[in-house]
Amino acid sequence: MCRLFGLSAAPHRVRASFWLLDAPDSLAQQSHREPDGTGLGTFAEDGTPIVEKQPLAAYEDKEFAQEAKHRSSATFVAHIRFATTGELLPQNTHPFAQDGRVFAHNGVVEDLPKLEAELGSDLALVHGDTDSERVFALVTSHIGRNGGDVTAGITSAARWLADNVPIYALNILLTTPGELWALRYPDTHDLLFLERRAGGPSGSRHLQHASTPGRIRARSEHLAEYPAVVVASEQMDEDPGWMPLQSGELLHVDRDLGVTREVIVDRPPRYPIRLADLGARAAASQTEK
Repeated sequence: MCRLFGLSAAPHRVRASFWLLDAPDSLAQQSHREPDGTGLGTFAEDGTPIVEKQPLAAYEDKEFAQEAKHRSSATFVAHIRFATTGELLPQNTHPFAQDGRVFAHNGVVEDLPKLEAELGSDLALVHGDTDSERVFALVTSHIGRNGGDVTAGITSAARWLADNVPIYALNILLTTPGELWALRYPDTHDLLFLERRAGGPSGSRHLQHASTPGRIRARSEHLAEYPAVVVASEQMDEDPGWMPLQSGELLHVDRDLGVTREVIVDRPPRYPIRLADLGARAAASQTEK
């Protein structure tokens, strides 16, 4: 499945390093399907989104993804893509930027013509072929309808999707220069979060996180001194503070690292998709470990 990683150290800008793909001789990599794309989303000091992403269609692309990315930001989003819809092109690779926000998604949403009809003129926000970018456009549209309230926009968009289109999974991360939102819906895939105190459990350690097969690795020396909130599709270290989001639960990390949680969709999808309903490519993307 696609891997999500989000981090907020707000209000502090911190330096972090990311590795989004193993070296070619990694045994972990050899035993798993090759990812289809990698991406990292951060923000410049003036709040401008910076999205660096690459489809993995050639060896040169993989070399790019294996290089360490050393970036400074208050919020970060990293994504490993296993494609379900759309070719291996930059415009189909996560994360995406719209209206000064960054977004990544893990899951499958179908009936894209119905979703596009709901978007109307906001379909102009979409530049690629993926369900994920269309979901982001719907969220962006609903944020606008709610006067710029991101929580309200995510809530109304998620409820519309739950009631109107087939859904296998809708796990999302959305960031602004100082805030982070994460939604898990329904309970198809895990999404966990960690409220990490400065220095971690010992009080003196930098952040050193890695997904089980080593697809995403993150390190930050600054987080020996500052607290942070981390969201990931799997537990990334041995800290006992990791907690799963519940189905339909939205996590919001504000500009002062305050955390609120609320179940915003309290019902299953009206049109649930089973794994057996997916095509071979989509099914493989959702079961890859």
